[in-house]
Amino acid sequence: MGLVAAKIEPSAKEDIVGGLTQALAETAVETLKAQNFHWNVTGMAFGPLHELFQKIYEDHFEAQDTLAERIKAFDVHAEGRYSVYLERSAIEEHDGRTDARTMIEVLLKDQETLSSTLSALAQVAEEHGDWATNDLATNRIEVHDKFAWFLRAHLKTTAA
Repeated sequence: MGLVAAKIEPSAKEDIVGGLTQALAETAVETLKAQNFHWNVTGMAFGPLHELFQKIYEDHFEAQDTLAERIKAFDVHAEGRYSVYLERSAIEEHDGRTDARTMIEVLLKDQETLSSTLSALAQVAEEHGDWATNDLATNRIEVHDKFAWFLRAHLKTTAA
């Protein structure tokens, strides 16, 4: 039987909220990076990349709210400072001064990092019977894996 956030034991709560906070930090950094790339992408693939980068940052902006609200379900403060996000995040910020291929490669690596972070969170949530967090993490994994596929497809030079 699954547990609601308020009924989860304190040590489990700490583990789960830690994973949610990690995912929130990485999602926030990735949101701004994708928007930065959206603004600054150039080249022959400008149109489709401009659009893809926008889809990524818009999705991630909404995901930040979902992750923060889940943290609040545990009656814990949801961090909202980029300085803290940057200290915590495995995803680094970028100044946006690079070519389109590098932008794709950077965002691809980041999507894979987010998927990995959320996989760890899903596992911790499952171990503690927190099905709501497990479901949230699993749904986000699917989104990040799909964005990774789209980005990887842009790097292909031959048919699969």
